[in-house]
Amino acid sequence: MADKCSGGLLNGAVPGEATKRDENVKRGNWTNQIEFVLTSVGYAVGLGNVWRFPYLCYRNGGGAFMFPYFIMLVFCGIPLFFMELSFGQFASQGCLGVWRISPMFKGVGYGMMVVSTYIGIYYNVVICLAFYYFFSSMTRVLPWTYCTNPWNTPDCTGVLDATNGSAAPPLNLTQLLNHTLKRASPSEEYWRRYVLKLSDDIGNLGEVRLPLLGCLGISWVVVFLCLFKGVKSSGKVVYFTATFPYVVLTILFVRGITLEGAVTGIMYYLTPQWDKILDAKVWGDAASQIFYSLGCAWGGLITMASYNKFHNNCYRDSIIISITNCATSVYAGFVIFSILGFMAQHLGVDVSQVADHGPGLAFVAYPEALTLLPISPLWSVLFFFMLILLGLGTQFCLLETLVTAIVDEVGNDWIIRRKTFVTLGMAVVGFLLGIPLTTQAGIYWLLLMDNYAASFSLVIISCIMCVSIMYIYGHRNYFKDIEMMLGFPPPLFFQICWRFFSPAIIFFILVFTVIQYRPIAYNTYVYPPWAIGIGFLMALSSVLCIPLYAVYKLCRADGDTLLQRLKNATKPSQDWGPALAEHRAGRYAPAPSRRLEVQLLNPEKPRSEDVALPGQGSNGSAHSQDSRL
Repeated sequence: MADKCSGGLLNGAVPGEATKRDENVKRGNWTNQIEFVLTSVGYAVGLGNVWRFPYLCYRNGGGAFMFPYFIMLVFCGIPLFFMELSFGQFASQGCLGVWRISPMFKGVGYGMMVVSTYIGIYYNVVICLAFYYFFSSMTRVLPWTYCTNPWNTPDCTGVLDATNGSAAPPLNLTQLLNHTLKRASPSEEYWRRYVLKLSDDIGNLGEVRLPLLGCLGISWVVVFLCLFKGVKSSGKVVYFTATFPYVVLTILFVRGITLEGAVTGIMYYLTPQWDKILDAKVWGDAASQIFYSLGCAWGGLITMASYNKFHNNCYRDSIIISITNCATSVYAGFVIFSILGFMAQHLGVDVSQVADHGPGLAFVAYPEALTLLPISPLWSVLFFFMLILLGLGTQFCLLETLVTAIVDEVGNDWIIRRKTFVTLGMAVVGFLLGIPLTTQAGIYWLLLMDNYAASFSLVIISCIMCVSIMYIYGHRNYFKDIEMMLGFPPPLFFQICWRFFSPAIIFFILVFTVIQYRPIAYNTYVYPPWAIGIGFLMALSSVLCIPLYAVYKLCRADGDTLLQRLKNATKPSQDWGPALAEHRAGRYAPAPSRRLEVQLLNPEKPRSEDVALPGQGSNGSAHSQDSRL
């Protein structure tokens, strides 16, 4: 068994392996493990690493926030990441097929699909906004530099207008008061009045912004072209999309730390406020950021791992990818706050007045800071190109999650051969559903989906997944599965985390989310109750999949009593286990009746050959045939 596993590791985990054939011919595999690692890094490292983590770190005690952040990474982030990777890799199935482990909980997979659908819709709209700014930056002077444009109001105050000759009128008393009390920057007015043409209410959709609609079409075309051959095409693209953002971050970092005031910004970012360590909110923010940043419970990790070869060392991969994700967040903080420190010094204000997160950082604060740099269009092009690549890395996995789930669920050769058309259909549907988010009220809907569609519902889904695997299927069974796949059981630390620490932390995140809940608002606009109601319905739509499917499965299960039905609905189905016959050993080996049939067909062979484990026989062609079943 040890020899078999070591041989599998050589075939499944070495990036430069000589054998390039797919182990699973029907579904396909990653060409090598570098493609899987880069895809997973691109999936986990997203826009939140740039526009959320630095702000959270600054708001929650600076360097002191790093302590609870890394504690949550060790006890929750990496264990959950390893669990999802091992789950998908062992069964070689997407987020629906893996629930053969306990069919009554298949609603968890449907919930993951619903969440991925919501996120995929609005995430590509964010990418389209980055495309819009990327194209707008290809000019000699950035259009949001001065207050002399037709869309600017008298309240606009640009930091460079005073140096723009006679183009800027002198400031009157009202403008001076506005500048002191509430400054309307040219970048903010460009964002609100020109790019979005923002309406006054979420119910007032207004017109579709045709430039944004065109950019949305471009972003969906790019995603489809990178995924039309599944992991075979996306695996090649990630060599660029997952690595080039680090090149851009490094360029911006080198430029940022050479600016006057950069040290002040970085000190605001890192200076520890140790008194906040005892604040539960800090620990809650750290746990939430780890959980959401790694992409747990979206279904993407299970999907990406399902294309690994059976004996790939996903334990090693989970540690590498998780640490890379968190290190990227910390690194991005240096880049962001070095520029914001320069901006704060230029404006003569505190860094806290220019620090922001979410779209406010990406499309208002940072673009204005870029106007203060020499050759500002160059830095702007690089920054928004980085945002595009960060977004695409996540979007690839979101779409592949949905496509893989549908293809695996149908499972016949007809749909497998037409997987490209399934991908095209999903891209078209995603584009059509994203059109309302390109209207004048689109940003309101985008933030509503971001705050509700993928918030506490993800926590509930992840908690139920953890409990169902550890306590319904059984932790001992799962540990044996991992040992069969990797050649060694999960380390004791991970066993303890999966059974106790991780579920407890997930429950803590859920309680924290409920206690800290505040109605959503966008700047000064407060969402009406009916819009918040729609947000809760979106959140519940994914969670409700779990009990609804459980009731459906319970009604269809065999048994005369409720207890019998419950046992039959939760026990693993007969086809649970490794996807390929050559890996189905031990308790997953074919039934005795199957071996007896082979014995009768080959009476001249000794029985020891009939029951030999796959991989120990001499007929290699039989193994190839099994791989194509």
